[in-house]
Formats: sequence, structure tokens, C-alpha cells
Amino acid sequence: MLRAVPARQERLDEDQIGVLRELTSSLVAAKPDAAGEYARFLGIKQRGLCLPEADLANRVGGATVLVTGGTGCIGSTLMAQLAAREPGRLISVSRGVTAGWPRQESAEYRYADVRDRRAIDELIAAVRPDIIFHVAAQRSPALAEVEVHRTVTTNVLGSRNVLTAAAAAGVPQVVVASTGKALRPYSPEMYTASKRAAEWVATTIASDGDMLCSASRFTHVIDNSIVYQRLQGWAEDDGRGVVRLHSSTIAFYVQSALESAQLLLLALLGAERGEFRVHAITDLGWPVSLIDVAVGVLAHKGSRSPIYFSGYDPGYEEVPFPGLYDPATAGDVSPLLNAFETAAAVGSPCPMVDAFRLDMAPDQVAPKLLTALETVCERTEDADTVRHALDDLSWSVLDATLGAAARPALTRSAKLVVQHEHAMTPVHRRVMESIKGHANAELSVAGRSRLQTAGGCGLAAGETVRAARSRPGRPYSVSRAAIPSSMQSTPNSNRSSRVSGESGSTPDSRMRTRCGYRPDSLILRPNSAMDSSISPSVMPAVVSARLSPQRISWISRSAAPTT
Repeated sequence: MLRAVPARQERLDEDQIGVLRELTSSLVAAKPDAAGEYARFLGIKQRGLCLPEADLANRVGGATVLVTGGTGCIGSTLMAQLAAREPGRLISVSRGVTAGWPRQESAEYRYADVRDRRAIDELIAAVRPDIIFHVAAQRSPALAEVEVHRTVTTNVLGSRNVLTAAAAAGVPQVVVASTGKALRPYSPEMYTASKRAAEWVATTIASDGDMLCSASRFTHVIDNSIVYQRLQGWAEDDGRGVVRLHSSTIAFYVQSALESAQLLLLALLGAERGEFRVHAITDLGWPVSLIDVAVGVLAHKGSRSPIYFSGYDPGYEEVPFPGLYDPATAGDVSPLLNAFETAAAVGSPCPMVDAFRLDMAPDQVAPKLLTALETVCERTEDADTVRHALDDLSWSVLDATLGAAARPALTRSAKLVVQHEHAMTPVHRRVMESIKGHANAELSVAGRSRLQTAGGCGLAAGETVRAARSRPGRPYSVSRAAIPSSMQSTPNSNRSSRVSGESGSTPDSRMRTRCGYRPDSLILRPNSAMDSSISPSVMPAVVSARLSPQRISWISRSAAPTT
């Protein structure tokens, strides 16, 4: 199929469609197991997290709670979760353009745009909420490359508006919805860059004042999945639609809207004054195979629509930066945390969730660049002009990130990424040089001794991240007995045979549970062969399962978080 019709064609002629239709029909017939992957994808909708109900009742019960974006998918699910815990007053504020999601009879629904600073100031000052959940955002990576101005003014300046208005009004706490894509310390993509900049804004506000501020990172949410909506539309087009997939090897993490809403509630409980703590689900399961989901949809619908591998659209990174993950720690934490963030892991209010402290070094340049970005957005909506202004801010945020990174993790990252230098894009090379520059500066100042393979990531040799959290001063531990049996997973023989080519349970199915629990006997040890041979974007899945490189060949380089 890849040879028959080359990628990056906007339109296909009838002959090309006919060839692809025949090949797609053969592919559907050859992949009966795709139905199982499609069913697994749909089943993720039912997943949820365990919540400390007594703590939530004390925090939410009787409180005045404001939710931005409360009429969208995640926002409406969060509104339902909040309403069930009987707040004194529950208010949604949104633009009112999202329809079709359920509303709560006990809630108030108001209309304002987070981009309108005066309206947000007045609303928050009038309501004086005890808690704000900031969920409103422009969420489409592809649309972000087209509607650059709206994306930046919503995701960056809109977030700034909500946070500064909350601080000015004396709001005690704000919880921010973020994305797994923000694990990239730098990205030229508008959606990722805008959400990363929003995390930086929240970090500066959290560190400068008394307001509690925390966040949750989401990956691909099935309930409002753009990919699934497109697949359904193409399949239902009576065979005339063309199923356009970026690649034949894409796999991606998925979570449910319920998990997302509950993760925001956990971030509420996990906040600490003076810090910006970010929360993410530990165990997202195996990445879902996109081609299997597409084949499953076509088979279920009986559709004759052909599959075309069109190449990556703007807004979707084909090859992620190779220094995102450290093989010494990646398999023990959420794949939505990068190597620097893993080194800053802190206690979490739930054993199914990881948390870390997002630090940024003090920087006089970034605030000026944020002001410049706002000025540009007020002056023009030209996409290139706004893009360049955000990119300037993004490079400054990268410097602030690296300036605050844990020294052992920074030095180890510099050592690992150089192995991939020959295959780097110019952007990735610049990021690498920044990492090396910060690492070398620290080495020259501290006179650090040689880097130890396991200790270099902030852990003792052979120690798990979770064990490190249970050291004195890091109040985090969980026993298997504390996890409800209904939330413990069982070995999945279909999954294990598909990944490893063998029957029975794999190391992954034995070590993972729905609560993200790992037996204490399973520890991360250096594996130099794996360090140099595995694509960094799939390292969490590889290290987690302790599979050989050959056994994970089905997982693509694109298994890094997608949203």
C-alpha cells in the first residue's frame, strides 16, 4: 500500500482509490485480530481511577467551584463528578460553542471567553470561587497549525488570564488541564508549544504567591477522539471516503474522559503551596495500534473505504526528540513524564497516578517574551508572526526548564542524546546543544565525578522510582493489600502473544495492575544494550515489559503521547 500510492498527495484519482480499495480489502481479511484491538480501544471508555472520597468530600463539599470549559467533553464529565460531591455552588464558564455533552441541573452556566481578560477578571471577582478548574482550551494539534492566533490566545494568554485573575481575586486554588505533549521541553508545533508555555505560566504564578496551583496531563481521550471521529466519518461515507492515516506503524496511548476528570480531582488534592505539581496516570496500558483500530472500524461497518497512508500532517511530530526518556527510569512512571520530570517525582494522592514538581529557573527574558507575544497577538492575527513570537518564548522556556533540571538527570541526558546526533533534525540538534550546554556548565561548576548509570538519574543503583518516593521525606508507598481486587488487572494472553510472539503472561502483564502498582521485587537496573538500541519514544513500554528489541518491533516510534 505504501508503494502503490506514495504519501503526501492531497487528492487521489479513481485509479489510485481502486488500487487502495483492493489492498485494503485484503488487509482487512488478513487481520481478523484487529477486532480485538478495536474492542480494547472502545473499552477504555469504561476506565476510572480510585479516589480518596473522604478527602474530596472535605475539599469540594460546600465549596464554590468554577470550571472553565465546563460544556466540553472533559469539562462536562468533571462537572458531573463535582456535582456528585455536593459543592455549595457549581459554575461553568465557556464560550457556549460546544454542544451535545450532558449538563448538570444543579449547576450554573455562564458565557465568557477566556481570551477576554476583562470579562474573566470581572467574572472571577464577582463569583469569588474557592476552586477553579481551568479546562478551556483549543485542543486540536492539526487545527492549531491553521488557527495559530486563536490557539495561542486561548491556550497561552487565556490561561494567563484565568490564573492572574484568580490570584488577584484571592482564589485559594486553581487546577489546570494540560497535555502529555507538554512533556517535550521544546516543540515547534503550535499546540504543544502553547500548552508547554501555559505550564510555564502556571509555574511562575504558583512559585510567586500563596495560591495553590497544580495540573493534570492527559493523553488521547477516547470520548472526544478526533481520530475516531474521522475514522467513523470515512467509514460511513459509503466507500467514497478515504481513510487517511499518517503512518502504518503508529501506536498511541489512550485514556477516558472519566479518568481525565478524576485526574483533575486528584490534582486538586495533590497541590502544595509554592510548587506547581503535575499529575498523570501511571499505567495507560499498551499503546493502541492505529491501523488495527482503522481496520476494526472498517470491518465493523462493512465499509469499502480504502486506507491511504498520507504522511504526517502539520502539528504532529513524526520523530520525537530522542532525549525524552531515560531507560533507567522510564518504565517505572507515567509515559507522560520526561526524564527531567521523572527525577522530580513527588508523592501522589493515589497509587494509580504519578506526580512531579515542575520547576523553572528564574528568567528575566521569558516574561518579556510573553508580553511581546501578547503585543503581537493584539496587533495582528498573521499566523507566521504569531508563530515566531511563540517560538521565541518556547526557546526561553526550554532554557528555564534546563536551568532547573536535576543535575544528575541533566548530565545523564546529555550523555544519552549524543548517541542519536547523526539522525537529528536541526531543531533536535539545537535542543541537544542546549542540554549539553547546561550539563557542561554544571559539571564545570560542581566538578562532578563520573556519571553512574543508575545513580545518574537520581536513584540509587537498582532502586525503583517508587522505592525512592518512600524514602524519608517522600511520603509515598502502597501495598498490594491496599489496592481493591476489582482494580487489579489479570494477565492478558491475547496482548502477551501479540507483543512477544509467545502465549501466556508476559513480564508486563505480571508487573502492571490497573492501579499502576509494581511488586517491590521488580527493580530497574541498567541495561546498556537496551540504552543504545531502542527508540526513546517507546522506551517506557520497552523498559516496563523488559522485552527484547525484537519483541517490541510492532510499537512505532510514534508511541509517545499524542494529545
